[in-house]
Amino acid sequence: MFITLEGPEGSGKTSQLPALAVYLREAGYEVVVTREPGGTAVGDQIREVLMNLKNVSIVPRTEILLFLAARAQHVEELIRPALAAGKVVLCDRFGDSTLAYQGFGHQTDLDILKALLDFSTGGLEPDLTLLVDVPVEDGIARKRKNSAEWNRLDAYALAFHERVRQGYFALAEAEPARWMIIDATKDKENVQKAMREVVMSRLERH
Repeated sequence: MFITLEGPEGSGKTSQLPALAVYLREAGYEVVVTREPGGTAVGDQIREVLMNLKNVSIVPRTEILLFLAARAQHVEELIRPALAAGKVVLCDRFGDSTLAYQGFGHQTDLDILKALLDFSTGGLEPDLTLLVDVPVEDGIARKRKNSAEWNRLDAYALAFHERVRQGYFALAEAEPARWMIIDATKDKENVQKAMREVVMSRLERH
């Protein structure tokens, strides 16, 4: 089963992922944890280019193509083989990030992006997506507290991040069977509890 975590900056999804993986392993599932951009040697190199604050000259089209290149490698090298082996794949961001950030955030044509996404993933889509949500200003404030995590995308204007968040809501509304919204304004324990309940429920039906 392919499960993705999405959300605006500072939602806490990345910090929640390890505990969720441990819980699923203890429940008897084989779990692969990965992230985007990254997940492979090639993807990690592309990630460094994309996230580096020195690369402020990157234009949206370049950004899109770099993300898609990393994703194509990720799908073929790691995600599809893991799914074929019957493992649960937990991925921190996937194709919906491209639609939210580059589509709604940069206001790029969504139809063009969807066609490019289909090409880069070979048509692979998540079985379940958790939208770990937090208001934009709260999320950015969280990220600023941890300067080591501050990257080129974080530095975009608040208006950009607000379009991203609203874009996520639009995507979730369009596919309610795949998306579940997790309120990340609650304490970490309750957020983790909500994530576990949703994932276990879906795994038992899968």
